[in-house]
Amino acid sequence: MSQNMVLAGFHAVGARLRKDPDSIICVYIDPARRDKRMMQMREELKSLGVRVMQASHERLSGMVSRDIPHQGIVAMAKALEVSLTFDDLMNELRPDSLLLILDGITDPRNFGACLRSADAAGVHAVIIPKDRSASLTPAAAKAAAGASETVPVVTVTNLASAIVELRDAGVTVVGAAGEAQKTLYDFDQTGAFAWVMGAEGPGLRQLTRKRCDDLAKIPLTGSVESLNVSVATGICLFEAVRQRYQKAQKLSV
Repeated sequence: MSQNMVLAGFHAVGARLRKDPDSIICVYIDPARRDKRMMQMREELKSLGVRVMQASHERLSGMVSRDIPHQGIVAMAKALEVSLTFDDLMNELRPDSLLLILDGITDPRNFGACLRSADAAGVHAVIIPKDRSASLTPAAAKAAAGASETVPVVTVTNLASAIVELRDAGVTVVGAAGEAQKTLYDFDQTGAFAWVMGAEGPGLRQLTRKRCDDLAKIPLTGSVESLNVSVATGICLFEAVRQRYQKAQKLSV
C-alpha cells in the first residue's frame, strides 16, 4: 500500500500537479502570501479540482523539516512508486543504458539534486546502497524538483556486488575520483555506461573503487579542489549526453 508523503515548495508541488494531480490529497497554503506566483498556483489547483486549505506560516513550518523553505505551500500526497528491483534493472538493460550509482550520499538535498541531474540527462535508473544513503525525504523531494517521481531508484544491499553484476552484463562502470589519472573525457560513454559518485570528503569507498572498471576526474583549472557532488554528477552525466548526441548526429548524416 502506498504511503503518504509531504511535498514542500512550488517546484515539488507543481511537479506533482503536472504528473498526477489525482494523487494529491490536500494542499495547504499560507493565506498571507498573495503574490502572482501564489495566485497562479491557486488558479491551477482550483482548475484541477484539488482540495485547498489555509494554514499559517507557522503551521506549514511544523509540517516540514526546519531546514526546508516551504514558500507558503505544502501538499500531502500519495507516494508514487517509481523504484525498480535490481533484477528488473538487469532485465531492462539496453546497449545504451546510462546509469548513476551513488555511494554514501547521505545529505538529502544532494541526493535530490543528483536525481534532478539524472532526470535531465535521461538516466535509466539511479542505484543506491540500502545503508549509508539518503532516502526520499521532503528535503530530497524538494531538491529533486519532481525528478524523484520520474527516475527509478534501485536499492541494493551490496553495492560492490551490484557493480560486478553490471560489469558482467556489459556495462562500463567508472568512478569519479579527484586523484584519478584519467579524465571524464577519456572514456567512450556512448554504450551501456554507469557513473559512480561518492560523498563529498570521503569520496568512494575502497571496495567500490576496486570494483569499478576505472576511475576518472573532472579537470579543475581554478583554485577550488573539489565540487559539490550534485554539480560533479551533472558534469559527468552531461559528458555522456554530449557524446551520445554527437554520435547520433554523425549517424544521421
